[in-house]
Amino acid sequence: MTKILITGANSYIGQSFSNWIEKNTKNVSIATLEVKGDTWTKESLAGIDAIFHVAGIAHIKETRENAELYYQVNRDLTVQLAEKAKREGVGQFVFLSSMSVYGKETGKIDDRTPLIPNSNYGKSKMQAEYFINQMADENFCVTILRPPMIYGPGCKGNYPKLAQLALKTPFFPDPENRRSMLYIDNLCSYVWVLIRDKRSGLFLPQNSEYVNTGELVRLIANAHNKKLTLTKLFDPLIRIVHLSVVEKVFGSLYYEKDTENKIDFTEISFADSIKETEKNSEISVK
Repeated sequence: MTKILITGANSYIGQSFSNWIEKNTKNVSIATLEVKGDTWTKESLAGIDAIFHVAGIAHIKETRENAELYYQVNRDLTVQLAEKAKREGVGQFVFLSSMSVYGKETGKIDDRTPLIPNSNYGKSKMQAEYFINQMADENFCVTILRPPMIYGPGCKGNYPKLAQLALKTPFFPDPENRRSMLYIDNLCSYVWVLIRDKRSGLFLPQNSEYVNTGELVRLIANAHNKKLTLTKLFDPLIRIVHLSVVEKVFGSLYYEKDTENKIDFTEISFADSIKETEKNSEISVK
């Protein structure tokens, strides 16, 4: 019996992983740990095989007032939990970091891309990675993931904003861009393989298919039987407007394919993942 402990159990990723494990594996038990406050420090981690540390701060507007909170939660809490895990005999610590550690809004990311985070979120994740990597040894496996944008039924972030737009506009730009994205079930399957095989090191999970923004919006519209026409008419404007929001939507930002460190996980195709995401969506066509 493999025993996995999840922090951030009520988070989107934490809950999704717990549900996925229950549906797709045998002889695996899931426990959760609430890490708000300090009562968790008194809980025993004895007998836990792996911790999937999902708890953290994200999807809130960064301000001068909340800057230190990012470091307290995303960095300090992570380090304290990893230290406790190692001390109490947990074999593996899986840390959910972020693509934000690179500080890039456009372009390709590969193993030569430097870490230059430009937000407190990215900086705190990068610093947490550094400290927990120092703890790794033959008895304590440290596994770090830097996923791109994660989407799926009930997700938060930029995906639902695009979905709403897809159902409100009859026309949408069709730029030649590529983006790395990760469907939630693909992430869950990927993480399970890392835990099952006790893989250590840095991993950059993504769907095997790069995403074109126009195609993404078209598939969302199709899932709701809404007609949407892609057009190249807006392409010249997109190329000359260098606003952050425009680049986030229409620019390219992707991980280079890792052919040497490939993880053999069960993957749902991009088209099917959009159908599944939109099947129970609360967004309606008006």
